[in-house]
Amino acid sequence: MIDKDLLSIQEARSLVRTAKTAHAEFAQYDQEQVDCIVKAIADAAMEQAESLARLAVEETGFGIVQDKKAKNVLASEKLYEAIKDMKTIGVLSDDKEKKITEIAVSMGVIAGIIPSTNPTSTTIYKSIIALKSGNAIVFTPHPSAKKCIGETVAMIRKTLHECGAPADMVNVMAVPTLQGSTELMKVADLILATGGPGMVKAAYSSGTPALGVGAGNVPAYIERSANIEDAITKIFASKTFDNGTVCASEQAIVTESVIADKVKATVIAHGGYFLQGEELEKVKRVMERSNGSMNPDIVGRDAAYIAKLAGITIPGNVRLLVSDEKGVGPQYPFSKEKLTALLGFYVVEDWQEACDICHALLKNGGVGHSLAIHSQNEEVIREFGMKKQVSRMLVNTPSTHGAVGISTSLFPAFTLGCGTIGGSSTSDNVTPLNLMNVRRVAYDLGNTICQAAPAQQKSEELDINAITAMIVEQLKKMA
Repeated sequence: MIDKDLLSIQEARSLVRTAKTAHAEFAQYDQEQVDCIVKAIADAAMEQAESLARLAVEETGFGIVQDKKAKNVLASEKLYEAIKDMKTIGVLSDDKEKKITEIAVSMGVIAGIIPSTNPTSTTIYKSIIALKSGNAIVFTPHPSAKKCIGETVAMIRKTLHECGAPADMVNVMAVPTLQGSTELMKVADLILATGGPGMVKAAYSSGTPALGVGAGNVPAYIERSANIEDAITKIFASKTFDNGTVCASEQAIVTESVIADKVKATVIAHGGYFLQGEELEKVKRVMERSNGSMNPDIVGRDAAYIAKLAGITIPGNVRLLVSDEKGVGPQYPFSKEKLTALLGFYVVEDWQEACDICHALLKNGGVGHSLAIHSQNEEVIREFGMKKQVSRMLVNTPSTHGAVGISTSLFPAFTLGCGTIGGSSTSDNVTPLNLMNVRRVAYDLGNTICQAAPAQQKSEELDINAITAMIVEQLKKMA
């Protein structure tokens, strides 16, 4: 019997070796050649955006086809527009006055970890930013999304071949096991990790430099000056986008008591269903596994699916299942990250208390990631911006769309850094610039301080030496 783990380890080593060979050839390409290849891949991904989205939904059961298509478009067309003029190959700058030249240096072979929630879009995105910065990339796919990720890589490899570039610049493991993925992370030059906390932790523990992202547990604060209708419209658009599979989607609404009734009524009008009594307990029973982690059976599912799984009956127009929550922590499942059609609801007295609740929610599994605020009060917005432990604060915008760069000017990305406080080595929306080193060639400025000593100084030094010798002689006579 073939040892699957051993086969996976051997595959990881082999794919990295072939990627290194391809990388050596690719390193001879100039910026124009690389940009042409990246454009061709973006165009090919756009052409297959819907078919890859459909394949991802069919294989994983997560999300909505049209929303996954939108993610594929973001990862190809919009990403290309953001990076097309970036200098990433060869000489980046040549400052004649300061006499310093900056040269881009690719990192080599990247190990790309892909989640099942955003499989095709993340594969397209990581391939494009890796190639743009001159790197090869080998993917380890989530086993439940192996087929759609494989099809995405096949499309990219075909495009590389048609461009006359080495196809092995992008590859994927056919036998992804934990041991094989661990080996891939060890033998690669850099890890680009998007996935669950366990996989990201493994990336940072591998001994290989890594860019990983943490979990999101995004609070959405509706402050008393907010346009409530606009806020709820955007929260629902964001939370229901691809059935909540983006880690930047809202996980709880926090609002003030003076507007709470109106906020709640607006939530209901938009298709929110507040769970009560036994209905709430039944939903809680299907939300988590025995170890307290999110139940994968509800990830990326709509409200009707979750209600059926829980054994409750809800109206046909319901889009989100909502719970009035009283606390934050392990015993309050609605206070955690829920990549599905579930939302917590908190009522506070003022923005200072909202600060405390938002902070507690972030500490409960989303610190460093993102926070949404709906407000017209610039002083409150500034206070939140100064104090909240997040890498992106999203103002009057859908959190999902804002964080990934659809509705804001943030860089279009599916790897959202959480900073050191969130266990990440970057707080950026990861770009090609995060995947390259910079070699600096620095010339002498002509102000060197190590000059020859003046003749008089040398004479003084000789006099001191002569005096020292005389003192030594006198000491010897006294002895």
